[in-house]
Amino acid sequence: MSTPSTPVISIAYHSGYGHTAVLAEAVRSGAVEAGAQAHLINVDEITDAQWELLDASDAIVFGSPTYMGTASGAFHVFAEASSKRWFGQDWRDKLAAGFTNSGSKSGDKLHTLQFFQILAAQHGMNWVNLGLHPGWNSSSASEHDLNRLGVFAGAAAQTNVDEGPETVHKADIATAEHLGRRVAEAARVVALGRAAVAGVAA
Repeated sequence: MSTPSTPVISIAYHSGYGHTAVLAEAVRSGAVEAGAQAHLINVDEITDAQWELLDASDAIVFGSPTYMGTASGAFHVFAEASSKRWFGQDWRDKLAAGFTNSGSKSGDKLHTLQFFQILAAQHGMNWVNLGLHPGWNSSSASEHDLNRLGVFAGAAAQTNVDEGPETVHKADIATAEHLGRRVAEAARVVALGRAAVAGVAA
């Protein structure tokens, strides 16, 4: 159950080969570290109870691999199914964020994150960005920097197409953990603010 000091965050994700699942767990870990309840929801196997959990969450973090320049087909199916919530604006004013992985350094990951942003906007949600300067962009920087791929909209990762989930870059995992913490902290601020406004109105 959500309280102002313990927000509920759900990570709604699809992972084709396990790489994005590693990032989803990192987002969950970061959110828990920041004091939230956090739940992983594989949208390829989503249940009615998990839809209800999304409805009850303070924030939803969307995650998918980037395939052919956008989110996976399985995530698109989930996004289309969420239209039942769109009709009633059931997710209005929740927080939203996103993360993705692809085999190439760019891989058009930004398009996937923008797809998440538009989905969130259609639901009336408020987007939480990564909140980090880009890393690995100077002679003194390192591929081990947070946000090593220099993305602002969300957490992005790159994993070689011929390597397994165990090779997801540690900096990308740490960046996803940062996103989880940031969403949890933002959700707490929003919840406390709403509680304060309700108290004044009462």
